[in-house]
Amino acid sequence: MSKLLSVAEFAEAIGLSPKTIRQWVWMRRVAYVRVGRAIRFRQETVEEILRRGEVPVLDRR
Repeated sequence: MSKLLSVAEFAEAIGLSPKTIRQWVWMRRVAYVRVGRAIRFRQETVEEILRRGEVPVLDRR
């Protein structure tokens, strides 16, 4: 089982503000886990977001 990240930890991991992350949660743009009233994120979600945003290198030979 992976560690669950808080909003602040998740925001720092992907380089965005906690406010932006809360907006994404409200708009359901990012997967999250509810633990009682708290919102948490799986480490895998960070990796998935970074992987989706990755731009491949152009081969300019």
